Amino acid sequence: MNRKLTDRANLGQTVGTEARFFTETIEVETLDPLAFFEAGRSHYGDHRFFWQNADKTVKLVGVGQAAVLTADTHRFQSISRQWKALYGRLIKEEKDMDPVLFGGFSFDPQTRQDDEWTAFPAAYFTVPLIQLKIDNGKTYVSINYVTDELEAAAQFEGLRQERDRLIHIAQVDEFTLQGKPAIVSQTELATDRYMEAVENVTSQIKAQVAEKVVIARKIKLSFEEEFQKATALHAITNEQQASYHFGLQIGEEMFFGATPERLVEISKGQAYSACVAGSIHRGKTALEDQQLGEQLLRDKKNREEHQYVVDMITEVFSEFCSSLHVNKTPKLLKVRDIQHLFTPVEGKLAEDQDIFRLVEALHPTPALGGVPRKKALAIIRDEEQMDRGFYAGPIGWTDAAGNGEFAVAIRSGLLSGKDAYLYAGGGIVADSMPTEEYKETWVKFRPVLRALGGSLHE
Repeated sequence: MNRKLTDRANLGQTVGTEARFFTETIEVETLDPLAFFEAGRSHYGDHRFFWQNADKTVKLVGVGQAAVLTADTHRFQSISRQWKALYGRLIKEEKDMDPVLFGGFSFDPQTRQDDEWTAFPAAYFTVPLIQLKIDNGKTYVSINYVTDELEAAAQFEGLRQERDRLIHIAQVDEFTLQGKPAIVSQTELATDRYMEAVENVTSQIKAQVAEKVVIARKIKLSFEEEFQKATALHAITNEQQASYHFGLQIGEEMFFGATPERLVEISKGQAYSACVAGSIHRGKTALEDQQLGEQLLRDKKNREEHQYVVDMITEVFSEFCSSLHVNKTPKLLKVRDIQHLFTPVEGKLAEDQDIFRLVEALHPTPALGGVPRKKALAIIRDEEQMDRGFYAGPIGWTDAAGNGEFAVAIRSGLLSGKDAYLYAGGGIVADSMPTEEYKETWVKFRPVLRALGGSLHE
């Protein structure tokens, strides 16, 4: 692969008005997604992504960059316009898979930028140079190439060789996960400020300024050496089986996690969402677990918190869908450390809508922002005094055919050099107690803490 092509792959490119978008797909024998992710480290270590849906029917890995889409203002509409303009230039054969656009949005671009989030703009999406997709048991590898050069055949042939090199490494070379580096320190950041914020927000809710506000906090881990990105992804996927797993690397930083919460999925024109709010810990025995689940289903505070989310998502789907189905009562969604109230929502997406319109309308749900939305966000900005970055924001993918899926990026952390920042929060209502809310955040820290080898708070 020549140097010119390598530079473009690593840096991405600004898409000009004359650019053409080529893609080519081959089907291969089964590949380990993390082995493919790691195969791209030497040439594309600064630009990789990983995705696995909750039932493991769709797995995505991207290495390198064919194009990068970013936006700071009107970000949902801007990314939608940029993506439509880009795939409008797509040249492909019928056998080729639709290229994937992967990325996410920050929770709130109006919060100040903390040092750890400087690499992440308000919206960041990438079309990978080499794309792995495992879909219902079949494995495909695609080349994506955006160019304004008239003669691109030689460059594309170079990409075919690079694709084959990565496949060979993933299939043949021994994929060795590094051990978890020793932790130098585990630090709670601004805990007093968090406790004070919960008290202040509770007072405002009692004064009927808002009905519910989600307040979050963060902790920091420092390691003796840099944490291998593939090791972190392997650990989190093993720790949290029934979750959406994601990793988005920009430079030395990687945002990753295992979230139980789907924001929206679109498949062949059908739209799906999941109302996930209200939680309780898992029991130590099956009987205790069942009793805790029944307690959660009966709990007034949690049912009210859950209903806020159901009402909001139902309202959005009513606007964007031509038909709608919502379960009348919640079910239990159980993951390793916690169980949630869960209500699925389904609708037929109207023809003039796309996934970014739905994401914009749904974000943030009451489970991550509050009720009413604008007032809750204003209170979060005043009281939380923390840049959430991509934590609790929408993260996911879409393709040129309009299919895609976004999850809510909770149970997540940011790897930055020898440090890691972990985030967790909870819904504050009139009868919330700071000490109880503080304890709940530790339950939500656990998935990423355990994956990184941190100490679980008891």
